[in-house]
Amino acid sequence: MKKVIVIGGGAAGMMAAVWAARGGADVTIFEKNEKLGKKIFITGKGRGNVTNASDIDVIFDSICSNKKFMYSSLYGFTNDDAIKFFNELGLSTKIERGNRVFPTSDHAYDITAALTRELKRLGAEIKLFTEVKKLIITGDTCDGVVTADGKRHIADAVVIATGGLSYQSTGSTGDGYKFAESVGMNVTECSPSLVPFECKEKFVMQMQGLSLKNTGLELRDGKKVLYSDFGEMLFTHFGVSGPMILSASARVARKYFAKNLTLHLDLKPALSDEQLDSRLIREFEENNKKEFRNSLNKLFPSKMIPVIIEKSGIDQYKRCSQISHEERIRLKELIKDFTMTVTGLRGYNEAIITKGGVSVKDIDPSTMESKKCHGLYFAGETLDIDCLTGGFNLQIAWSTGAAAGRAITES
Repeated sequence: MKKVIVIGGGAAGMMAAVWAARGGADVTIFEKNEKLGKKIFITGKGRGNVTNASDIDVIFDSICSNKKFMYSSLYGFTNDDAIKFFNELGLSTKIERGNRVFPTSDHAYDITAALTRELKRLGAEIKLFTEVKKLIITGDTCDGVVTADGKRHIADAVVIATGGLSYQSTGSTGDGYKFAESVGMNVTECSPSLVPFECKEKFVMQMQGLSLKNTGLELRDGKKVLYSDFGEMLFTHFGVSGPMILSASARVARKYFAKNLTLHLDLKPALSDEQLDSRLIREFEENNKKEFRNSLNKLFPSKMIPVIIEKSGIDQYKRCSQISHEERIRLKELIKDFTMTVTGLRGYNEAIITKGGVSVKDIDPSTMESKKCHGLYFAGETLDIDCLTGGFNLQIAWSTGAAAGRAITES
């Protein structure tokens, strides 16, 4: 019977452990936290976004880095396979907007509970509060690990599934990168991803908590459009967040965030310039006796009105009947191009995932085994693979974990 050690009891680690145990291996999980799946608990805002039910092509399109590397493992354990897997473990699921898959219970805990039950059924040993300090290497082979108490644990295979650097309170402190480098593997530059933007303008604080829907967005470096989207965003005390912003942080190359960028919002993307001008004329005619500040309720959320007034340069006490053609055109242009200055990204503690990680060039895409060290496998966010939000990143964890666990017992 093969002895397998899994470092990290998160999504990828638990999945690798399940498949190795199903293949007949004697499996032990070393987890330095007080419980398994600590990061799973915060996925989907605590509801547990298991995966995404879109076509497999959409899954691949969501992968921002090293898409081709994922062909073998993702086709080997698809999103449909993941849904079936969890359903068979007794986890009922449902599909919501954007094809996001959640537990019917709306509790992320139930994902971890289902995996834990299966691990116990298979006889896997789970060691909590146990930190692995180094690998035991003989020649070009990994023979086990050394834990923080100095004990040596011998194994036929070791799976590293320690996560990245995001949400470090969950235990993701980059341990996997150190293990990889210790056997001569390369680790690409890491940075926060799926993370909010910081903005220069103070007016964002006035709109803190305001969520905009059906908004057009462009992120530009000078005149160059780096990213465009349509959807939802959120103003915060430091800048902006929300689905469009997080996606932009994942899609745009890190080098651009070393300097200030401009964020351009189209607040009325469904209206052409001409249609918007006609709408403004109609609003001002219907409110001709009202002051400008009291005529905007149908156009903007209340939190945004003071900012719009200030940026428009129109006297807020001016009656609508007195607003000039030039002022109206200026307001129209502001609505179609509401601009902010992006000064950078927030840190790892607000990042959903890490961009960068263990180089996939050093890993066999079919087995997840290191090309530099026999018996050493990698899975999940430790790898240089990152996706958009919507259940895609957890799917990468399931697929790479399953690939590693299966390969160990099939070899």
